[in-house]
Amino acid sequence: MSDLKTKFEAAVANSKNLSERPDNMTLLKLYALYKQGSVGDNTDKKPGFTDMVGRAKWDAWNGLKGTSSNDAMQQYVDLIEELS
Repeated sequence: MSDLKTKFEAAVANSKNLSERPDNMTLLKLYALYKQGSVGDNTDKKPGFTDMVGRAKWDAWNGLKGTSSNDAMQQYVDLIEELS
């Protein structure tokens, strides 16, 4: 396993132990970076307008389309370190 993947998995574990809950925009960014780093580009169908949370998550993830998994993982690690 690569060093980055190990750091990413550690950051995911650390994200559950942050001293305070990040604001919603930061949570969306974390979600999008996590999905992009672990799954890759968003290929899911866009949720309907009545699913506002699902739509916000979809939009955040879709905004990272084209970002490499490694870049997304590194950004996730950096953001968790910044929040810790």
